[in-house]
Amino acid sequence: MDSFIKKIFNESVDDSVHQQFQKFSRGEFPDRAMIRIKNSKGKYTISTTAEYAKDLITNLAEKLKQEKTEVTGALISALDLDGFEYKEKKSAIGVRKYLIETEMSGEEILELTNKIQKAFFALSFKTNDSELKIKPKSPKSSKGASSKKKEGEKTKIDFCKLKTTDKSIIETLLLQDEPKDFKNMEIKHDLIIDEIIISEELKQEYKDDFAKIREMAKRKGKIIRKIIIDDKETKKEKEFII
Repeated sequence: MDSFIKKIFNESVDDSVHQQFQKFSRGEFPDRAMIRIKNSKGKYTISTTAEYAKDLITNLAEKLKQEKTEVTGALISALDLDGFEYKEKKSAIGVRKYLIETEMSGEEILELTNKIQKAFFALSFKTNDSELKIKPKSPKSSKGASSKKKEGEKTKIDFCKLKTTDKSIIETLLLQDEPKDFKNMEIKHDLIIDEIIISEELKQEYKDDFAKIREMAKRKGKIIRKIIIDDKETKKEKEFII
């Protein structure tokens, strides 16, 4: 399954992409959905920010299919969740953390990701050719242009870490015309949200439920993709309505 960023550039936006943008208001949001990849003779070390967590989990789970693996980590949400097994529940400052420590098949992982929509998935597990580690904590909330790194300050990209020899996973993160053979690659995105689109139908259907209206509203804007491949930088832009 392609990453949500690749879906935007390929104009194949779906609900999973819309969910990524529900938290954004109008404004400029620099350095989002970041990736670092190191390639050592076909052994890839991928580090990403939190936005890619569910995409990475889903891709590995699809490859596992009926095969089982030990899964650890947490589901994190502002809501009370039910309908799945967990080891322990912790709550702090309005955030619920459901700790996971169990054996699951790829199909069971996929079932869980489809069943629970309003949660951050921070699951770590292995397949025969890959090892995924995701920090079991809440990702930081979205901030605007003021959150941009100071000049010379190194960007931290370490929320998700994946070691793999499966090149097809790399292809889910890269656009069709981007090189697949490299030693080092870094990708960053600037998101510019120009307009929050709320249709009259949406206003009528949910009336005073402002939280639901905000959730269902579409974001119109532009994404700027900045790629550094072996010290050579390129940029691409794509307008969107999500």
